[in-house]
Amino acid sequence: MVKVTIDGKVIEVAASTTILEAALNAGIKIPTLCFLKDTNEVAACRVCVVEIEGCDRLSASCNTPCEDGMVIRTNTRRVRNARKANVQLILSQHNTSCTTCVRDGNCSLQDITKELNITNPVEEVDPRPLRWDLSQPLIRDDSKCIQCFRCYNECEKIQDLAVWDVIGTGRNSRISIAPGKGKLTEICSFCGQCITHCPTGALSARDDTAKFYAAVDDPELITVVQIAPAVRSAYGEMIGLPDEIATEKRMAAAVKALGVDYVFDTNYSADLTIMEEGSEFLEFLGKKDNLPKFFEGEVNGKDRCGDLPMFTSCCPGWVRYFKIKYPELVPQL
Repeated sequence: MVKVTIDGKVIEVAASTTILEAALNAGIKIPTLCFLKDTNEVAACRVCVVEIEGCDRLSASCNTPCEDGMVIRTNTRRVRNARKANVQLILSQHNTSCTTCVRDGNCSLQDITKELNITNPVEEVDPRPLRWDLSQPLIRDDSKCIQCFRCYNECEKIQDLAVWDVIGTGRNSRISIAPGKGKLTEICSFCGQCITHCPTGALSARDDTAKFYAAVDDPELITVVQIAPAVRSAYGEMIGLPDEIATEKRMAAAVKALGVDYVFDTNYSADLTIMEEGSEFLEFLGKKDNLPKFFEGEVNGKDRCGDLPMFTSCCPGWVRYFKIKYPELVPQL
């Protein structure tokens, strides 16, 4: 254990604890932008800098471990000016069309800009051009990317797919799919974790609202909405409705009010899927007398009509991940 002083508070923490963690434990807020615990601690944004007594340079609190006797200040004029300058540099290359951004009101960069009282960028905004196929399920807008590396590390360390890479150098560097990796549809499971962890609107899901209304307005089409159990149980929380009001009937009525012809419950087809999976599993097992031998490792699944063990999931992201990472096991899916 080591003792440090943060803004006049004496705190005892483990030696491996970062200044950011120690401050958080003491109820002292240090702003962060790129930081993700155990995933992205690269100090790319330099927003979390603090002043350490005896040090000439400011230190990034997210990856600086506490040392015994440290005296740390998190809100001096020097610290505030440095944070403000760093955010202004980010904004100088950032598309600031916030009112039309999908993350407006839920953007970490927007929040920190307000917190630091930045009302005018120091330079004229020069965002990067949008170079992306907008028909993809996942949209990347370089003009809103702050190169925090959250998506890069989340995909590489957590999802184990390494879709994203850094291409180019210096001011021309950007995060994208590296040449030679293949098309996005070939290497990405579309799990959405990079979108979830992006602090700005650089990553988003394709918006098909216009397509939906076009289908509803087409008199030649019959439109069907099928609602998953997870949506039925969680939609009320998202819009602030109590459980007794956020019923499945009200949700179905709301969808019908949009002009949809039919609303179906996924539970019914889920039950059918389970029945089919059970039948397929029995088919994979083959004869009943082979079952004990299989679990004892004496029978190879390939000797029967299918490989074993059998894998199944109703999650399209999981299925895509399975096919991308383990193509040799697809016959067992």
